[in-house]
Amino acid sequence: MSITGKPNALSWLLLSLLVVALDQLTKYIVLAELEPLSSVAVIPGFLNWTLAFNPGAAFSFLAGEGGWQRWLFAALAIGVSLVLAFWLRRTPRADWRNAAPLALIIGGALGNLIDRLRLGHVIDFIHVHYHEQWNYPAFNIADSAICVGAVLLILFGFGGRARADVQ
Repeated sequence: MSITGKPNALSWLLLSLLVVALDQLTKYIVLAELEPLSSVAVIPGFLNWTLAFNPGAAFSFLAGEGGWQRWLFAALAIGVSLVLAFWLRRTPRADWRNAAPLALIIGGALGNLIDRLRLGHVIDFIHVHYHEQWNYPAFNIADSAICVGAVLLILFGFGGRARADVQ
């Protein structure tokens, strides 16, 4: 129950669990099937599976540091997940426009947290590029869930304000 006595959105943590499970399963498969930095073309000229290890954060931020960043990013993932879970607790269960994005972000943060704690780095493998002319850094299912969740929060947040202004 939420503070208002109505059912809260903590049940949306099942979506977080699904994200973590899918993220960890895909990383397990990739580790078993690919050699580091080897690529398998999925859509030639556009999408490869490329096994990479990232000890840093997004775009390898702080990847070259001495290892302390592992604990910083682990603490951030735990802190953000706790804050967002508290937000879910205060959110009505039917408010999927807030609950689903929060659950996606939590699932992504926890998926990458597992890698950091277990391995000291995050496993990335989705490599989007355009032939030899453009490359996006490799990422994973957890990263995708975080990005999709953040974009949805922004989009639904702006949409919610616009609807409130019209009424």
